Amino acid sequence: MTTKPSLTLYLAAPRGFCAGVDRAIKIVEMALQKWGAPVYVRHEIVHNKYVVDDLRDKGAVFVEELEDCPDDRPVIFSAHGVPKAVPAEAARREMLFVDATCPLVSKVHIEAERHHENGLQIVMIGHAGHPETIGTMGQLPEGEVLLVETVADVAGLNVRDPDKLAFVTQTTLSVDDTADIVAALQERFPAIKGPHKEDICYATTNRQEAVKAMAPKADAMLVVGAPNSSNSKRLVEVGAKAGCNYSQLVQRAGDIDWRALEGISSIGITAGASAPEVLVNEVIDAFRERYNVTTEVVETAQENVEFKVPRVMREAS
Repeated sequence: MTTKPSLTLYLAAPRGFCAGVDRAIKIVEMALQKWGAPVYVRHEIVHNKYVVDDLRDKGAVFVEELEDCPDDRPVIFSAHGVPKAVPAEAARREMLFVDATCPLVSKVHIEAERHHENGLQIVMIGHAGHPETIGTMGQLPEGEVLLVETVADVAGLNVRDPDKLAFVTQTTLSVDDTADIVAALQERFPAIKGPHKEDICYATTNRQEAVKAMAPKADAMLVVGAPNSSNSKRLVEVGAKAGCNYSQLVQRAGDIDWRALEGISSIGITAGASAPEVLVNEVIDAFRERYNVTTEVVETAQENVEFKVPRVMREAS
């Protein structure tokens, strides 16, 4: 019998589901219980194939646009938020709709509207094409929100009035990269107003801090998450910057590149905010099959945040 090699497995804490993701999934499940299948969901409720497939099996139908939904079935808007035109169109069609936008994303929407009412043009730090960015920019009329993705983008900004600007950010960005962009904005536009409280959400920040603490200890690091999940991809980047030579994203245990991990004696494991713990356990079990595993939790914060579901979901049918 071959002796398994030893491996220290560092588990980041916190990791995985955040309160906004938990709430959004719960809304879809409660909608199916309340109104029966099918319930329509505009866009993936959260960016995770396992979660989406599970809800689809229960009767959720995922579509890209409202026009793909019938008028007579409930529709749910994803946790990433939607442009104002979407609920307006749903109301015009007299559809029953539930908004599962994460409350921390809604906070950014409210901030942007408040700045707009005060006559300020908004600069949004975010990723072009990401549903959250599209949703936030869609809260205000065309041209009122300018998007920047990098420090280099700041130099090319063409603003209406440099003294009447504010900035907001996508909630799932790299804390360090965003700080550099904010610094560039403040240098070029000294009068620019920032949010009262950091826009990058607590869960994104906490998961990145745990990775920073774990990465220097580990020969390699795996982030359990989806390739279209912004916060998961940021964890991979944060791990690499924090000194982990091999930092990779995997959706499931089947994606692990075992040849790339030959000779390692320690590995760090974390999960993006939309990845369920069942997938983390699947990855841990895969390592236990091949190694004599010792686990160590690297905890940098404790989370006890919980968001209420909308009132319409709490009312009896």
